[in-house]
Amino acid sequence: MSDTAPRNQSVSSGRDLLSDDGRRSSVSKRGTGAPGTRGRTTIADGVVEKIAGLAARDVVGVHAMGSGLSRTFGAVRERVPGSAKSVTRGVKAEVGEVQTALDLEIVVDYGVSITGVAAAVRENVISAVERMTSLEVVEVNIAVSDVKLPDEEDEEEPQPRIQ
Repeated sequence: MSDTAPRNQSVSSGRDLLSDDGRRSSVSKRGTGAPGTRGRTTIADGVVEKIAGLAARDVVGVHAMGSGLSRTFGAVRERVPGSAKSVTRGVKAEVGEVQTALDLEIVVDYGVSITGVAAAVRENVISAVERMTSLEVVEVNIAVSDVKLPDEEDEEEPQPRIQ
């Protein structure tokens, strides 16, 4: 080793480093632990809301998500060119480091068991969120805001202003 070797740089085998006080310290080239455990993963509230919204809509008996007012605004917003359907309508998530809690607002079809649909939604949402995010779902609160009657028009399709 020469006196011209810069401090804190690898010398000889690439494993010995010189510290500021001239002592050698050994450093391995590779990190320790499994690659999947190095670093931190954060999941945004919106990601969990999308997963939960899609899982809730998959349940038979769920007619729509969100309150009447939010569905009306959503239908108007969807008519704007370039906009997409909001899958997070009617879903609110609070995401922590290892747990999440969800609030859902749904509209059910007339004639279905509301408690049965709510239980199926809860089960489907918990399964999807835990499988995709590895977060523990601590609660899924469901508010049934309306029942879609067979002869009612959908609020999702507002009437055109001109004929």
